[in-house]
Amino acid sequence: MQRLVLDTENPNYKELRALAQKINQGALVIFPTDSVYAIGCLMTNRKGIEKICKVTQKKEKQAKMSIICPNISTISQYTTQIENPIFREMKRLLPGPYTFILNSNNYVQKYFKNNKEEIGVRIPENKIVSALLEQLEAPLISTSLNRIGNPDAYYIDPDKIFDDFQYEVDLLLDGGMGEEELTTVLDCTDGEISVLRMGKGIYQ
Repeated sequence: MQRLVLDTENPNYKELRALAQKINQGALVIFPTDSVYAIGCLMTNRKGIEKICKVTQKKEKQAKMSIICPNISTISQYTTQIENPIFREMKRLLPGPYTFILNSNNYVQKYFKNNKEEIGVRIPENKIVSALLEQLEAPLISTSLNRIGNPDAYYIDPDKIFDDFQYEVDLLLDGGMGEEELTTVLDCTDGEISVLRMGKGIYQ
């Protein structure tokens, strides 16, 4: 595993550009968000998605993957039409510690074995992730970093991450200690917003 320690306020773009090239070529990456650390790959990397499931010891359906997007306009490329009230809430809350569950379109579904009809979308409030996404050919597909055998133990310590995953994952973006709280998950698949999980993000 290649480990790169980055300034959370002013990440080194040159270093990120080199790592982004590796991700574009198929590398798996563990990265900080505005909650726990996540593991991901390029959204179009079918083999990478399979490897994420292997590393986390989860079946694809259990992995609860989300697309990490650089901005809201990008999200619409991977979902069916978003209702205006939901779009307004996304604009109000993002970037931030929220996962919106939306109906995926055919483009997304072709990269999953089970023709995934729903997909989480995220825009983390994290400068490292934002800078990385600028260099990638597509958004990241990711899931929170834990293993199925210990589903409530999410990783926030980059030293622990390195020790446990150094022989399984290609890259670690070290942004220091992560947050302990998970994202707030909002289900928007029926045209309205319902809270599936209350987490770090405040929603009423």
